Amino acid sequence: MNVHPRDIDETPDREKAAEALKVLRQWAKTASASEISQLDPAIARLVPGLDAVNYPSLSREYPEDFAVDAAYRASLPDLQNGPSSLIRGAKQQIQHVGISNFRLPIRFHRKEGDDLSLETSITGTVSLEAEKKGINMSRIMRSFYKHAERTFSFEVMEAALDDYMTDLDSFDARIQMRFSYPDKVKSLRSGLEGYQYYDIALELVEQNGVRQKIMHLDYVYSSTCPCSLELSEHARSMRGQLATPHSQRSVARISVVVDCDADCLWFEDLIALCRRAVPTETQVMVKREDEQAFAELNAANPIFVEDAARLFCAELLADHHVGDFRVVASHQESLHSHDAVSILTEGPTFETPSLDPRLFTTLFHVG
Repeated sequence: MNVHPRDIDETPDREKAAEALKVLRQWAKTASASEISQLDPAIARLVPGLDAVNYPSLSREYPEDFAVDAAYRASLPDLQNGPSSLIRGAKQQIQHVGISNFRLPIRFHRKEGDDLSLETSITGTVSLEAEKKGINMSRIMRSFYKHAERTFSFEVMEAALDDYMTDLDSFDARIQMRFSYPDKVKSLRSGLEGYQYYDIALELVEQNGVRQKIMHLDYVYSSTCPCSLELSEHARSMRGQLATPHSQRSVARISVVVDCDADCLWFEDLIALCRRAVPTETQVMVKREDEQAFAELNAANPIFVEDAARLFCAELLADHHVGDFRVVASHQESLHSHDAVSILTEGPTFETPSLDPRLFTTLFHVG
């Protein structure tokens, strides 16, 4: 009679695996290199003290003389330009993708005097269609470098933008350039001179076939509280009590769309506009007579944050170079533990229902 045993479970438990590993290591002590080389590489790695003998031998020397030819370059993997099947996450259009804060020395024209070469931080982004995996980031830099030796103008930015929109086959794009612009200013009474530095950013934006040129300027000034000024004067006149009004360093970020049909809007022109609106700009070089003059100037121009926004607005509305604009003002209070802020916009470009949560913290300027 034939007996058919039941199927035996061949899955080893932990104890059997430990016994097998012990047998493998015992065998390896007397096995030859050729015998070991016939093992599966994954099993060979379980043997202590042994290298995976069939793992390729790799050079540890940098190949100084290696030259890349066209065939080798064509063989290199390019995941960013891979098929849409490689996309991770939602197949959704990305409005901006690119690089931020690559730096170059750029020459800028001054309204008067010689050109200046300034270290400039560049941000370049393009749109990415939903069916594309990614972009080659270095192409943005290469496109900009082709134009970097030319003295800056919006036309230079446009040439760079055209190049990398073509290179990356994109429909929207943006270039932003940030730098600190020096302008020599005189003290109020002593005749001393010193350099005031202005944080400026220039943007060229192409969106839905419309191109805009935008200039941003941070203007730093002193704001004396009108209410505090009147209360201080009340204490002096009614009680003979010495009192001082509170004032504080304040910042306005002025953003303007430059009218493409108007003549050049110089950096110095936008700075002068701010000085006309709010003349209490912080000082660079001062002697005692300048400090006294600054106190008098502040007393003659007390200003709430609402006043600041409207004064800048009035000057911007009167300038034919300026299209849409935004004024963001922050009075960094010496009386309160918080700041007083205001935002005023003109036109649709800068309208937004939401604010960057860190917008106002970026307005702090330190010496």
